[in-house]
Amino acid sequence: MRAVYGYLLTTLFFAFILKSIYSLISIYQAPTCNSDEVCYNSILNKNPNLDLFVFISDNSRSGNYDLVFSENKFDFRKNFEREISIELSKTSRNNGSIFLHSVILPSKKRTKPSLHELANEKESTYVRSYLTRYAIPASATFNLLRESGKNEVIKPVSHLRSRYYILMLTEELNLPHTNIPPEFLNFFRVSSKREFLPIVQEDSLQMRLKDLEEITMSTREAKFLYSYNPASLGKMRFLLQIKATLVQFMTLGFTEKDVDEVKGVFADTNLYLLCATVFIGSVHLLLDFLSFKSDVSFWKSQTSMAGLSSRTVLWRAFSQTIIFSYLLDEGTSLLVLIPSGIATLIEFWKVSKVLKTTVSWNGGFSFSKETNESEEEKMTRKYDEECMKYLSYLLYPLCLAAAVYSLIYQPHKSWYSWTINSLVNGVYAFGFLFMLPQLFINYRLKSVAALPWRAFTYRAFNTFIDDIFAFIITMPTAHRLACFRDDIIFLVYLYQRWLYPVDKTRTDDPRATETAEESKKKK
Repeated sequence: MRAVYGYLLTTLFFAFILKSIYSLISIYQAPTCNSDEVCYNSILNKNPNLDLFVFISDNSRSGNYDLVFSENKFDFRKNFEREISIELSKTSRNNGSIFLHSVILPSKKRTKPSLHELANEKESTYVRSYLTRYAIPASATFNLLRESGKNEVIKPVSHLRSRYYILMLTEELNLPHTNIPPEFLNFFRVSSKREFLPIVQEDSLQMRLKDLEEITMSTREAKFLYSYNPASLGKMRFLLQIKATLVQFMTLGFTEKDVDEVKGVFADTNLYLLCATVFIGSVHLLLDFLSFKSDVSFWKSQTSMAGLSSRTVLWRAFSQTIIFSYLLDEGTSLLVLIPSGIATLIEFWKVSKVLKTTVSWNGGFSFSKETNESEEEKMTRKYDEECMKYLSYLLYPLCLAAAVYSLIYQPHKSWYSWTINSLVNGVYAFGFLFMLPQLFINYRLKSVAALPWRAFTYRAFNTFIDDIFAFIITMPTAHRLACFRDDIIFLVYLYQRWLYPVDKTRTDDPRATETAEESKKKK
């Protein structure tokens, strides 16, 4: 019955994912307009001549709006880029804000137009955006050996967006009055001729944290790239939906760094690749859950460490603790921090199973440890220690060299930050080496019967999914190589699974173990 419920839940999960993909595809489909209902045509269907004006201002009380760029009769169906130079006012240099104003309207002869005049014309489209945002400056980190005494409180300062992107809906449309996309309702303006004006929005998915440049008191002039791009109905609707979702993420505890990484997934992604990413990511999430469930079930019923590397379990608990401390030091959102904390507690629970310790309460906490050890466990521990002795000759010098290199050549916020970063880098770069003791034990025992193969299978599939994401998602080269590095270890595990005969009393399935014990008693 439990298996039936499992299959049913899995089927419902995939049905939900397919429904989500269908909803995503429907965003790109324009609604049809029947002849018997009120419809609104896009004013761009007639290919009118349009002018573009770009102003900047600061948050001072001067009320000055400086025209920094204009384009008469521009081709709104083609993208273009312009590098714009601006002079920074004293207010903006003193941690102030800079605003960018874009106005698109029908062409006509104008002499020294002001922003107020242009924005108030009947058929004008006006977009106001921040050209700056507050962020922690790069100077907040420093070389620990060359600089000292920086104990002041680090505050965000104003940064200029070196790249600014704007989108305009240019697809030829005829929208029915009763089926206007809900994302457009706040921007939908109709003229007396039943024509809706251009829908223009800043492309916030393209504007990333890496493009921010710090503004200091000595910065008198700056440059930024102004990029205009035409957009289809689906792209504009998708942008507005993701933009609203990211705002919700921030209210739920996501940091700006988290949101920036989400932007990297969706920026410049076509529909087919996006659907594939949603489907593959959902499968990855399902396999993560199944792996977690199988792993907990396996260790809950585990009473013997015969054939299992205890040092691998201890290492995973240590590495998970370091990762949790690193996330805490980086100020990661609670949505990421809490699951990491739960995973850390589970790893320590597995350590208690490995060390055979129990905690009880009888007027106070008391610990007890089982000292009996079978011959198989003694043999496993011997091989585990032997492998770790050889591994330490390689692992410790590499970690020490990486920590010294980071101390000399890389900036850090504090000595604690350097310590955590060095440990995390060691976990990240050399953590896969701690999978080798289990391979060594399998080799010396000529058996893989003790391994939790069900959980292992889920993890193996997830590793191959990570390989796909390594091509889809932008990531550092080291992380991309790490995905393929783990594949080698998993392939060796699979080779050992094929090479060594399978014991019918393997311990990864509690029901199989119970059946085997009952058959032995009958004999």
